[in-house]
Amino acid sequence: MIYSTEEILETVRMIQSEHLDIRTVTMGINLKGCASRDIRGMNESIHSTVTSRAGRLVAEARAVEEKFGIPIINKRVSVTPAAGLLDAPLGGLPMGKAVTAAVSTAKTLDRAAKDLGVDFIGGYSALVHKGFTRGDTVLIHSLPRALSSTERVCASVNVATSKCGINMDAVLLMGRAIVETAKIKPVGCAKLVVFANAPQDNPFMAGAFHGDGEPDTVINVGISGPGVVRAALSGMKGADLGELAEEIKQTAFKITRVGELVGREMAQRLGVEFGIVDLSLAPTPAAGDSVAEILEVMGLEKCGTHGTTAALALLTDAVKKGGAMATSYTGGLSGAFIPVSEDAGMVESVRRKAIGIDKLEAMTAVCSVGLDMLVVPGDTTAETLSAIIADECAIGVINGKTTGVRIIPAGRVGEFVEFGGLLGGGYVMPLNKFASADFVRRGGRIPAPIQSFKN
Repeated sequence: MIYSTEEILETVRMIQSEHLDIRTVTMGINLKGCASRDIRGMNESIHSTVTSRAGRLVAEARAVEEKFGIPIINKRVSVTPAAGLLDAPLGGLPMGKAVTAAVSTAKTLDRAAKDLGVDFIGGYSALVHKGFTRGDTVLIHSLPRALSSTERVCASVNVATSKCGINMDAVLLMGRAIVETAKIKPVGCAKLVVFANAPQDNPFMAGAFHGDGEPDTVINVGISGPGVVRAALSGMKGADLGELAEEIKQTAFKITRVGELVGREMAQRLGVEFGIVDLSLAPTPAAGDSVAEILEVMGLEKCGTHGTTAALALLTDAVKKGGAMATSYTGGLSGAFIPVSEDAGMVESVRRKAIGIDKLEAMTAVCSVGLDMLVVPGDTTAETLSAIIADECAIGVINGKTTGVRIIPAGRVGEFVEFGGLLGGGYVMPLNKFASADFVRRGGRIPAPIQSFKN
């Protein structure tokens, strides 16, 4: 990749004054070779494989930061979905002992992450959109203990796809898992996402895992840049929406070029394959690094008012178009994140009652990932959480896109709950007072939509 002097100087300016960074460099690692009927032996193999392959990840990331002057905020690892590895060793154990064994695998992943010095490790995951294996069932039941007894392990469960429909039995189990996790340690819920159409090369947590069809070891990159886009639009007060879209495309092109440069450099240094650049605009709690503020610069008084979904659609589409021109290797989620507690502008919109869960749900039809980092009342029932998950999955299944739910029951409506770091904090949002329990308890599978029948 060849950069002009002008591009280099512009990148320096974006880093210094507009919060440009590489949000994550994530190494994906295939652990299928670790599978064994002996849980202890399997855990030892998992630890050895992860620490040997990612042993230089943090050091090389720091070297790349120094070489290019570009901050890399997170260094992460994603692994083969753990549920598939658990099938063999847990097959004959009663549920209690099987859960304990599964938690030991989560703790092994956590220990590996600590030994490496990475921020998070993803892949304590299951894919249950069409049914369950023994490992899937045990992993889901182990989630409360696994997430509350580890610091860096992230979990995800895919419960729906456009091809298969929505597994409502899994949706109900996930509602219960979230409730039980919140009872032990509410912040544990911030490390758990429930997906429809989960991407298998996603570098962002909590949903990252190393999927089938991926190389043995791979580097995937997640870019950032809400502050850069906001700054670019701030000087365009008289421009029409088409001109705004063009500016976003050009800005996303520049950000993506930086992401691919870093990803390819990391892959070369580590001697592994370069995978994808995730084009998502990922906000932080820092002032000026907010997706909500981009929408407000477009002309909305406050994110959440009428017109917000249209503005977000414009932003997401323009980011994808600009990013796709900069790299041929896009993947992951790619678009615009709207995580409520991790975006200072979104937090303010909730505080001022400009936005609620219904509007957020509408916005997820056009954004990257769905209902992300919502704080809801601590006494929310499992059935209500399951209904929220089902609604979000329906949007993903019908529209053929990824949607997810990362939701945290904690506190009372209006209270502010602090999580710290990049997780930020948020105000507890009210939910609809009417029940959905009889619907979600019916179980079974909501069939795939007719448009999925393409064979």
